[in-house]
Amino acid sequence: MEPEGLALLLPPATLATLADGWLREDCPAFNYTALVTGPATSKAALWAKSPGVLAGRPFFDAIFAQVNCQVTWFLSEGSKLVPVAKVAEVRGPAHCLLLGERVALNTLARCSGVASCAAAAVEAARGTGWAGHVAGTRKTTPGFRLVEKYGLLVGGAASHRYDLGGLVMVKDNHVTAAGDVRKAVQWARQVANFALKVEVECSSLQEAVEAAEAGADLVLLDNFRPEELHPTAEALKAQFPSVGVEASGGITLGNLPQFCGPHIDVISLGMLTQAAPALDFSLKLFAGGDPPVPVSASPKTKEGNTGNGITGFLGTLEVPHL
Repeated sequence: MEPEGLALLLPPATLATLADGWLREDCPAFNYTALVTGPATSKAALWAKSPGVLAGRPFFDAIFAQVNCQVTWFLSEGSKLVPVAKVAEVRGPAHCLLLGERVALNTLARCSGVASCAAAAVEAARGTGWAGHVAGTRKTTPGFRLVEKYGLLVGGAASHRYDLGGLVMVKDNHVTAAGDVRKAVQWARQVANFALKVEVECSSLQEAVEAAEAGADLVLLDNFRPEELHPTAEALKAQFPSVGVEASGGITLGNLPQFCGPHIDVISLGMLTQAAPALDFSLKLFAGGDPPVPVSASPKTKEGNTGNGITGFLGTLEVPHL
């Protein structure tokens, strides 16, 4: 699916509720500067000042709809951003434009950052010839999960389970509480019945075999080094070829290719949401004619001094089709 079509996944009522909550957080009472700007109809240009992938248009639209402003887009969802790029224009009462400005920019910057990081991870994995799933995790910002999970999809990654009800994932603490792997999987299978898959976190081949024998659909090999991961996955698949294998823990954009292999079905990275740098956008009011082009991002941002390996991918990034 093209990234543009992903907006259909987002219920309008949910978008409106999120946008309303974000705006109330930023302005719960008096908006003093509204008296400075006044209600005259104005226009503002949205500029992208750092490279990456554009994501979050539906959230941006929903925020400005809440304050009676209209957005005209010049770039589609999932577009590769080459700074400085004019992305959109927003039209509405001046005090409303500025009421929505920071909330909308924060949301777009965060969502685009996640999409950019996800796209870089997918590109790194595909560069090895691996055809499995690059996925995010539940390591998301409280109250902002829908935005970040949506950003993963725009970037071409899988969102993984959205919440605890999307998959019965038996982690190490669940096994400890249950007593052993077999008991944990038995209880999980009872509640999952036919509707949900059961995944079990394992720290050794023995645990993985026990989980598969007990009826797990997927096994999560957590915090394995690549030299341990691949032979473990191969041995498990030899006995249980239909069991899915997910690799996770300590995986970054820099070492991701080492985890790609023929016996690995899913590679999940918490850093896609936890460590993705926000992209730099600005919204500038203008009176008429062509809006002035702002200066680009700071050298630090352009050089990508983020420590997560994303910079090397963004310059040549090809946004994957979903």
